[in-house]
Amino acid sequence: MLSLQEISDRMEIQMLMTAYSTAIDRRAWDQLDDVFTPDAYIDYRAMGGIDGRYPEVKAWLGPAMQGFPHYFHMVSNTAITLEGDRARTCTVCFNPMEVPLPAGGSQVMFLGLWYIDELVRTDRGWRICRRVEEQAFQHNVPAHMKIS
Repeated sequence: MLSLQEISDRMEIQMLMTAYSTAIDRRAWDQLDDVFTPDAYIDYRAMGGIDGRYPEVKAWLGPAMQGFPHYFHMVSNTAITLEGDRARTCTVCFNPMEVPLPAGGSQVMFLGLWYIDELVRTDRGWRICRRVEEQAFQHNVPAHMKIS
């Protein structure tokens, strides 16, 4: 049987995954300050992005996402391993994105990935201190785009 603390930890971590997706999808970059530790390492290279520390990646996100008029990140199936004030998670993400085409018009590509995270309990709640994307699939990616 789960303890009340474990139930609370699991709920807070699941809510953190939703908070991440909501911040990205609403282009509310400053809300990510409540998701990541200030020194978090983030690796988005598997899906064509960059890797680095949180401030650098946060600054990159806005300009990088401007090229996509519409998108969303649907997260689910978060597997959580709790280890005191630390945790590891693996979360499924389904990410359709509208992509403008060079000749005009647009198309929707579909990306499937996993977020592999390490988290730490802070004075302000759980935060991600390390995130690495792993690619599951990509479908309908325009020829002019490169995704690893």
